[in-house]
Amino acid sequence: MGMSTYSAFSLFREALSGHKGWERVWRDPEPKPEYDVIVVGGGGHGLATAYYLAKNHGIHNVAVLEKGWLGGGNTGRNTTIIRSNYMIDGNTHFYEWSLKLWEGLSQDLNFNAMVSQRGQLNLVSTPAQWDAAARRGNVMRACGIDAELLSREEVRTIVPYLDYSGNARFPVLGALWQARAGTARHDAVAWGFARAADKRGVDIIQNCEVLGFARDGDAVTGVATTRGVIKAKKVGLAVAGHTGHLAEKAGLRLPIESHKLQAFVSEGIKPFIDHVIGWGAHHFYISQSDKGGLVYGGDLDGYNSYAQRGNLPIIEDVAQAACALIPSIRNLRMVRHWAGIMDMTMDGSPIIDKTPVPGLYLNGGWCYGGFKATPASGWCFAHTIARDEPHAFNAKLRFDRFRRGVHIDEKGMGPNPALH
Repeated sequence: MGMSTYSAFSLFREALSGHKGWERVWRDPEPKPEYDVIVVGGGGHGLATAYYLAKNHGIHNVAVLEKGWLGGGNTGRNTTIIRSNYMIDGNTHFYEWSLKLWEGLSQDLNFNAMVSQRGQLNLVSTPAQWDAAARRGNVMRACGIDAELLSREEVRTIVPYLDYSGNARFPVLGALWQARAGTARHDAVAWGFARAADKRGVDIIQNCEVLGFARDGDAVTGVATTRGVIKAKKVGLAVAGHTGHLAEKAGLRLPIESHKLQAFVSEGIKPFIDHVIGWGAHHFYISQSDKGGLVYGGDLDGYNSYAQRGNLPIIEDVAQAACALIPSIRNLRMVRHWAGIMDMTMDGSPIIDKTPVPGLYLNGGWCYGGFKATPASGWCFAHTIARDEPHAFNAKLRFDRFRRGVHIDEKGMGPNPALH
């Protein structure tokens, strides 16, 4: 009782003092002249890479360089969904490993990442979509991943608020269910990895934009930044939608385009949507945040962009999908919407590999899969940087698959049964 009272009093005191008594969660160091590894990008993937370099490989002389603030890019601009319902070899085991890492992440980082395994339903609306969902579920189960194909009646028992009427624009015939899927708190993920990496000696340097690369012949030997040249034995890029832009500075032309993907949140309401719902017929997805807002999104804009803002055509498209699927939310007010910059590969699957430039490594092309991949992405990228060879989980996510024509064809769309 005394401890609780003391904690409540401390919080109140800090609120009145402008948090002057709070200690930093991670250091704010000046950059050293040289590091063993520099990771460019202070989002979830970059921070996870630095953490696993230190934890798994004993490489502690690492810097994470972020041009703005931690989590200010796609890590803070997504719909927070985690899942492993992939079916293409090369992605299947990778995303399942990521989900397993999510399941123990809060304990590993000693920081509450607010992982909520509330389950995901991928709805089907046509017989063809039913067959595709059954195929995906069978592949998942054959790989040891939980999956269950639910009938219309079973779906209605779980989510009775969908439109099951005879006038429904898109009928609900059933769903593919993954009980272990769910959501995680995106900013907590960034903060958790940052704190854990910092405690292992990693320097996290914000407001430090990479302008170019230091070279010794063909090899990259460091980066030129707004805070000077910083040397490194190895440099890894994990910069989400700006992958192509930054790689071009090293002379690389990548099979990647940058598009914006918008997301939305409604005003807060009482607990209503207990699960994550994906809807392939309209490429729509929705869940409810812990604060009560409905978080939802749809498809890409149809043009290349680096803009982190939305537009009216997508608002209309996503709102129509939401109202068609869940008529009872028609009168909810939308509080805000935003866009994240997606680096889209030609086959819809990511790249984690050494580049043709000696000393330079790439983690990019995540399409729709970036946030859910965060732990496994960092795990595999750290392994690739430390050992100069891929981990088994990213062995097929390499550059040369495009040259060899061995694509991991998720079609840039993510695993919606209606789209495969």
